[in-house]
Amino acid sequence: MSSFAISQPTWVGNEPYAPPSSRTRSKRKLAASPRTHYAAAATTTVSHRPTNTNAIRKHPSYNDKDGHLIFCANTFLDGRYKTISIVGKGTYGQVFKCYDVVLDKLCAIKVIRAIPKYVEASRIEIRILQTLREHDPSNQKRCIQLRASFHHDDHVCMVFDLLKMSVYDFMKHNHFLPFPLYHIRSMGLQLLSSVAFLHRQKLIHTDIKPENMMLKDTNSKQQPLTVFDNEANQPVTVQRQVLLNADMQLIDFGSATFENEYHSAIVSTRHYRAPEVILNLGWSYPCDIWSIGCVLFELCIGEPLFQTKQDHQHLALMEKMISRFPTHIMNHPRAKRYFDSRGLVRTPDEADIDDIETIQMAKPLHTQLPQQNSLPYKQFADLLYKMLNVDPNTRISAEQALQHPFFTQKPEPSFCLR
Repeated sequence: MSSFAISQPTWVGNEPYAPPSSRTRSKRKLAASPRTHYAAAATTTVSHRPTNTNAIRKHPSYNDKDGHLIFCANTFLDGRYKTISIVGKGTYGQVFKCYDVVLDKLCAIKVIRAIPKYVEASRIEIRILQTLREHDPSNQKRCIQLRASFHHDDHVCMVFDLLKMSVYDFMKHNHFLPFPLYHIRSMGLQLLSSVAFLHRQKLIHTDIKPENMMLKDTNSKQQPLTVFDNEANQPVTVQRQVLLNADMQLIDFGSATFENEYHSAIVSTRHYRAPEVILNLGWSYPCDIWSIGCVLFELCIGEPLFQTKQDHQHLALMEKMISRFPTHIMNHPRAKRYFDSRGLVRTPDEADIDDIETIQMAKPLHTQLPQQNSLPYKQFADLLYKMLNVDPNTRISAEQALQHPFFTQKPEPSFCLR
């Protein structure tokens, strides 16, 4: 489902300045997969409780040509959820902002399209969410919790807490300026803790990205940051917004898969897709670790590590930025067509000049990080290389990554200033 953000961050001070050379996100949009975030505007003080229970009116059951439930405000789903607005719409259905008259609180309801394949997929998602809640009832592992589910005629409906803003949307409002390293450390710990929990339940998320990381609190403070202005060819100081609280939740289990159940050939949004998925070698838990590595790099730099929409170019960028592929991958029957006789990723005949230049200009991952000689960034680079190992068989696991020095060693006092 397509991502959306209604909530606005609370800036302390003026909105940050975007330098003329601020990096474009246009390439990212080419590869965005359709997903929905359970985000919504800040809670208002307007009362939605019905003053007369006899006035409760059931939401009508009219569908559009695509099987979406046609929204009708101020009506009730399942006799208790008063509809307020639509806060998202995408492939699988819509998300309604509603008021729960029983619990006296706002919530988000994901209303699945009345199409058999989406209804069946939603039943799998509900089973996954119920499994997660059963093993983590207090939500210490920070995976979004399903509060309830019900049917509205032919539509499956899932009830969630109303969340704030995604990490991606905060980045967008902050002009894609990088996060401080101590926030990257915090988010990395949270993500890996969530994913380690999923993997212990024999689950693979398959779609980890900033759009699926929801912030608990969007309040922030202003902080100066020196960036290099390519147009002016000199460093400039800008103001970025720094979160006061980096706590987050992992959402969207619509593509999550149990390890022993059917695996679709292609998973993950393009920028976060692991090489074994692209090469059709089969995938498992390591594909989540690859995605987290891509996310952490993006939080540090402000743009995706792999800005591409084509398989050959994507693999060539991995080869240039991370490492060459091992022999057993190059010689795999399904992967051979991607490599030449030298064992390098093949440049397809249809590749244009821009694609070739993008590959030629690519630099090793660690050289793209700031403050390369400082210990925290050296540790961060080492962690990224282990998470972005092109061989899934030797890629670090979530449990192993949580024990990496980047997370376990006490940061130096100046760490929180970076």
